[in-house]
Amino acid sequence: MPNAVRTTVRGIGQILITLGVVVLLFIGYELWFTDVLNARTQHRLTTKLEKQWSEGDDPLVRPSGSPSGPASPGPGGQPLPGESVRQVPLGTGIAIIRIPRFGLDYARTIVQGTGEAQLNDGPGHYVDSPLPGAVGNVAIAGHRVSKGSPFLDLDKLLPGDAIVIETKDFWYTYRVLGDAATGSFTANTPDGIPGREIVSSTDSEVLDPVPDHPGQRPTMRMITLTTCHPKFSASHRMIVHGLLAGVPYPRSAGDPPALRPAG
Repeated sequence: MPNAVRTTVRGIGQILITLGVVVLLFIGYELWFTDVLNARTQHRLTTKLEKQWSEGDDPLVRPSGSPSGPASPGPGGQPLPGESVRQVPLGTGIAIIRIPRFGLDYARTIVQGTGEAQLNDGPGHYVDSPLPGAVGNVAIAGHRVSKGSPFLDLDKLLPGDAIVIETKDFWYTYRVLGDAATGSFTANTPDGIPGREIVSSTDSEVLDPVPDHPGQRPTMRMITLTTCHPKFSASHRMIVHGLLAGVPYPRSAGDPPALRPAG
């Protein structure tokens, strides 16, 4: 092989090796280092939110006499039907989500907004959806892979599984729709809303006040979790729908039944 050709081949080989190393470094950054950064951010957000709560400050409630911001909760501490937290600054920690199926230690602080900056910090609350516990469909998005991967295991949720939202004064326990006895996500569901579905990334009807029923007036208190599907792709969305079970549980009474160890 002529020296010129050999030199060219060697140069191409070195370039390919360099590109391979760069790709591996990028994958490592996305899959590991962003999780490390997110853990620090989540710790900061959770610490700040719990400090606010301990001082009697609730980011979801308008201070007395404030001319702007969301209205205060209605009787019994529940948010007024259809109320949103649109005026809360984007990126603000507003509540904590706990999913026992992911482990009793699983907890993520939910931030206001679903833009890239917000989802890099944690699960994000769609600003046009209501507050936890309100009539309608409180919607929360989260990354499947990287940036803390808060919804990595969303596909492991089963009918009847608990999704618990912690606010300053109350715990709200939602249950994934479907038949817990058979594992069917479509059996015995209100208005035919499935407990889990895969939709196009452009399908926004899953976020409607009554999921998949545009224009229908809501009467139920629902939750919808959204994440990318399949893993490492943004072509579709995995959607999990839940319904509020029972009444809000006072936070002052300790952990709600859904978060207590079995037995």
